[in-house]
Amino acid sequence: MTGCPNRAAYHAALSKLESAAVGSWALLVLDLDNLKVVNDTFGHHAGDRLLQVASDRISEAVSPGRTFRVGGDEFAVILEASDVLRDLEKIADEVLSALSVAADCGGHSIVPRATIGGATFSSDDAGVASVRQNADFALYHAKETGRGGFVRYWAGLRSNMTRRMGAIRDLSAALREDRIEAHYQPIFRLDTREIVGLEALCRMRIGDNLVSAASFHEATADAQVATMLTARMMALVAADLRRWLDLGIPFQHVGINVSSADLSGGAVGQVLAAALEREQVPLTHVILEVTETVYMGRGDQAIQQAIRALRADGIRVALDDFGTGFASLTHLLTVPVDVIKIDKLFVDHLEPDGVSVTIVEGLIRTAKKMGIRIVAEGIETEEQVEQLRAIGCALGQGYIFSPAVNRDTTTALLLGHAQGISRPPISTRSGMG
Repeated sequence: MTGCPNRAAYHAALSKLESAAVGSWALLVLDLDNLKVVNDTFGHHAGDRLLQVASDRISEAVSPGRTFRVGGDEFAVILEASDVLRDLEKIADEVLSALSVAADCGGHSIVPRATIGGATFSSDDAGVASVRQNADFALYHAKETGRGGFVRYWAGLRSNMTRRMGAIRDLSAALREDRIEAHYQPIFRLDTREIVGLEALCRMRIGDNLVSAASFHEATADAQVATMLTARMMALVAADLRRWLDLGIPFQHVGINVSSADLSGGAVGQVLAAALEREQVPLTHVILEVTETVYMGRGDQAIQQAIRALRADGIRVALDDFGTGFASLTHLLTVPVDVIKIDKLFVDHLEPDGVSVTIVEGLIRTAKKMGIRIVAEGIETEEQVEQLRAIGCALGQGYIFSPAVNRDTTTALLLGHAQGISRPPISTRSGMG
């Protein structure tokens, strides 16, 4: 279909390189990231055309390299020209640039999106198989750090990836064995201490112990595992919401964290809608939380387009950990959100007349004019509560009120507040964010 040599030809070409000199050849491996989405959305005729366009553009960009189609959405390029070997980054950039132009695929304008890993045959390699594995490791790492880019293999990447693959294996097992739990940290009005929402936080059970998401963060860099985990969390949250609604508990929303993989995959809105529909829960009870580093990270245009699409579908979005990255209020003019969550870093430094107070106060004033709600994170003292109230912050969460607690404790807490029972803050620290 693509006109490229197939997997068998690829293996035959590699076998001829077994006796080649060190440094005489390199390998690029490429995944077409949006083929599945195109197939599912526009049909296989559009996907087939996307493959043809991608194949032609890759072949032209790497000439005189040899391009092979080695799987459904996978291509490989063998490079033997010395000028190319000196700058794999340049040739990879040329491939990505060639792919970045929209193509007519069955009447639909589609931009082929790809991620590339590369490796050069070096003195450290045992042979062709080693180079192939190195290129695969580089591709895998490129996907972890944000699809749509290129990573060249370097010494040490193999051990890093081996560790990460262990973390992925452990998290995948937890998903299969139903050892993922949703814990909840309440969001309070700072003046009345009324619970107005919750943030759902993931926990993995290992024996009698629970570990926080920070402990298996490396595993969530894998796009497939990350989206599976998000889908599981959405299902758990939807079931808990149904239970609380049946108990007549009034509150506004639960925030669910989503990753760059969720957003770039394009299906997170449908996954959420399906989970809520199964439990007959209104969409208005959920907010999707996106960290500032994801909002402004690699592939940010695709991420921001996904955020716009979610909000167009009626799904509210919160910008989490604001202040830890490079987002500014000007970005919110083009990619608006519904909630901004101020990072604990600012809350920890709210000295009177200090820089943090000035920044947060200005942010609150501007956000109010834009119709964006502000939530302060990581509040630990009454002094911080009063400082935040003094500068106009109405909502917050943190250990001063409650850590993240399990479903049953959350239910008791919500019932107590719904019935007007005054409950002291839960001060037991779990050590988990």
